[in-house]
Amino acid sequence: MDNFLENWAKSAHTSLGFFWMALWAFILGYALSSLIQIFVTQRRMQQTMGGSGGKSMLLGTFFGFISSSCSFSALATTKSLFQKGASFSAAIAFLLASTNLVIELGIIISIFLGWQFVVGEYVGGAMLILISWFLIRVIKPKKLIEQARKNLGKVEEEDHADQSLKKRIQSSENWAKVGQQYVMEWKMVWKDVTIGFTIAGIVAGFVPDSFFHSLFINTGENIDSFSFLTLLQHTVIGPVAAFLTFIGSMGNIPLAALLFGKGVSFAGVMAFIFSDLVVFPVLRINATYYGWKMSLFILFLLFSSLIGTALFLHYGFDLLGYLPDPSAMDITDREHFAIDYTFFFNLFFLVITGVLVYLGFVKGKDVMHHMEMAPKSALLEKVLTYLAIVAYVWLAGGMLVWGFVV
Repeated sequence: MDNFLENWAKSAHTSLGFFWMALWAFILGYALSSLIQIFVTQRRMQQTMGGSGGKSMLLGTFFGFISSSCSFSALATTKSLFQKGASFSAAIAFLLASTNLVIELGIIISIFLGWQFVVGEYVGGAMLILISWFLIRVIKPKKLIEQARKNLGKVEEEDHADQSLKKRIQSSENWAKVGQQYVMEWKMVWKDVTIGFTIAGIVAGFVPDSFFHSLFINTGENIDSFSFLTLLQHTVIGPVAAFLTFIGSMGNIPLAALLFGKGVSFAGVMAFIFSDLVVFPVLRINATYYGWKMSLFILFLLFSSLIGTALFLHYGFDLLGYLPDPSAMDITDREHFAIDYTFFFNLFFLVITGVLVYLGFVKGKDVMHHMEMAPKSALLEKVLTYLAIVAYVWLAGGMLVWGFVV
């Protein structure tokens, strides 16, 4: 019993420590995302993404890079752009970029995993787009694309002209929308982040290394000893593990760090991080938008791309001598609550949060801002809400025990 209480206390302390480490990065990322989404309009995006050539792919990638990292928001925006005339290739580029190349994700990865994984995330995100583009051009799913457009139907043309960027920035109404958008960003991810960080603490406190050795073959061995078949198994199991946690990429990063610290290969961890678009909720949403045939084709496209990308990154980093060392990745031993740069960054960005909330809901209380979201499963959302509540109870209880045990 004493061992359980000690592990519970350490688990809760680790989860909260992980969140404290990442708090300023979350705030910075979502603040930037909110600014960009209000001041760069979808209308400007879709006007430039109609072709399937290199220019449209670059623009789709760029607009994805400056968009929200929330998968559900990305899915809705991708659908809207495709419905309004963007090519399928450019829409996929936007989807992949908006979930893999965004600023906030890179910051979180740098905190938990180090520079190699940040480079892997951005280089790998670009590779995912290139491989998907190549597969689309080779397979040429013209009938699937036509049927997907029919399933979406037509939309009414917007007849209002966009304001200039200068006027948009000078508008107090738009700054109110920025504040409201910032709160929406948190509302979209709070359950994922809560559950993801809680799971990471539980895994750190309770799950033995033998579990990971069974799930990912040959884990814990020297990184030079991984055979191709071992790496392939890791890149396939990574998405399976992501599917079982069903947490978005932002909430999964601490767990990715734990997996790497347990000896999972660089390729397996990168595949795990890239897997936020190959889980069942995303598959179901795509089927709702485009039909099941197109949804399964997108699943094939993304799954094939992430396996190829993860393997390429592993061998590429190995060739250059830059594969990260798992033995140096023990984030559970860090002092999470020290008076250091993280402490002062968190205080500063909590003040930023207060300013944005004031602009959105006090000064801009009469402004109405709506953002399109993908249709979530009511059952899944209810399950996630209950799990998040359970997580808060678990964390509160663990910290209470921490006060007596440690």
